[in-house]
Amino acid sequence: MATVRNLHGKWALVTGASSGIGLEFCRFLSEMGCNLVMVSNQPKELSETANYLRDTYRVKILYENLDLTSFDATEKVLALLEKNSVIPKLLINNAGIFDFKAVEHLSERRLNLYIDLHIRAVTLLTREIGALMSKNGGGYILNMSSMSCWMPMPGIAMYSATKAYIRAFTRAYRIEMKNRGVSVSVACPGGIATGLFGLPENLQRLGVKIGVLSTPQKFVRNALKKTMRGKAQYINGFLNRLSIVFVASLPEWVRMKIKNDLLDKFDK
Repeated sequence: MATVRNLHGKWALVTGASSGIGLEFCRFLSEMGCNLVMVSNQPKELSETANYLRDTYRVKILYENLDLTSFDATEKVLALLEKNSVIPKLLINNAGIFDFKAVEHLSERRLNLYIDLHIRAVTLLTREIGALMSKNGGGYILNMSSMSCWMPMPGIAMYSATKAYIRAFTRAYRIEMKNRGVSVSVACPGGIATGLFGLPENLQRLGVKIGVLSTPQKFVRNALKKTMRGKAQYINGFLNRLSIVFVASLPEWVRMKIKNDLLDKFDK
């Protein structure tokens, strides 16, 4: 059975690589001796992180400052790989955005960002890298969805809807690639102690302490373990798995209360 240690000396491509869960994926993979292609739209953080990981873990690192919502983003990623004769053994589509806002208060540009980043970029990178893998000995793809994909709640309509696409797309594409040497997995994390949701660090620490949030380190270790074992889906934590049924079945009056008591107060 394949483990993360089988990635030693191989290449992994990680999007959203310079912060949050993406950064932890890169750190952990580097520690395991895996070479990295890091993609992010944070040029300063990206170069600093790439140099630190290269110097610390003595692995090969390529990095590209890239806006994945641009229409030529996938072509640029493929060109970088071809130029350096790199074919990833692992692809992690991690880049994402989040807002707690009503749809009517999101600009058209922001709406397009959700669609372009969570849907178009994930779809194209998965397809193109998956095709490369299938012609070159196989590989592993991990697409990052969210537990919110089962939770059509006010304030996170675009986030939950586009994350639901990622899950549905990944589960179907997994079957298409199953006999072609490419194992495709989706992770649907519950709360993770990162800056994505705008929580201050003291509340993140409190959330971890009381068990409401998981640390990025724990999530990454388990997600990669499941991916390398060829599992279809990973949801962190028993309580998260249990709450999916409960939250998804909440009556409309509860959702209206969330809108009235939270969304209307914070989204002004």
